[in-house]
Formats: sequence, structure tokens, C-alpha cells
Amino acid sequence: MLRFTKDHEWLRMEGNIATVGITPFAQEKLGDLVFVELPSVGATLDKGAVAATVESVKAAADVYAPVAGEVTAVNDRLVEQPGLVNGEPTGDGWLFKMKPANPADVDALLDEEAYDALTSAT
Repeated sequence: MLRFTKDHEWLRMEGNIATVGITPFAQEKLGDLVFVELPSVGATLDKGAVAATVESVKAAADVYAPVAGEVTAVNDRLVEQPGLVNGEPTGDGWLFKMKPANPADVDALLDEEAYDALTSAT
């Protein structure tokens, strides 16, 4: 099940590891991505801290950590193929994986219905 932030990140828990990316809504607003800067594996992120940066032909945007935790993996394919985010933002276009410091924080994120209500209002 996907969870969402108000800043347009998504998170999917698989065991005790969370996969994180930007939402289809965010990638549509940004347009074609041309560059992605990923966090370092082993980095400890605070909730809301800048974790990555994505740049499109239109703009650059920060990607924030949806929860606090340690980065366990990054999607190196995005360095050479940033457009994967546009094609499959919740699939092969994931940005990084992390181990949440407090798994209960995931439950505090928006569910799909709440996120849809947020994006339909904009």
C-alpha cells in the first residue's frame, strides 16, 4: 500500500524497508526529468529533510524524506536514465530506499484517498 506526503512523495513499505519516490502528480507538474541527484547510502535523514533533487526542463525540485531513517539503497539507474521517473514514478522510477527510524511514522502519512483529495483541490 502506498502512503503519500503533502510534498508529493510516495512511500511503500516492504518488510522494514521503505521505497520512496515522487508521485505521478509531481512528475506531471515537473515535466520531463533531465537530472536526478540521489542521497548517499548510509545517510541518516530527518523527516522533512531534503533527500534528493530532481530537475526537469521546467524546474528543479527538492524531494523530502517522508519519515526519519537511514538510506539503504538508491536507484542508480536514474543517473543515466532520469526519464524512468516520468515513465514509472511508482515503479522503476523509485528514488531511494530507507529503513524508517520509527515504522509507526509511516501510518501518519496520507493514504491514497487523502492524497487524491489534496491533489484534486489544486
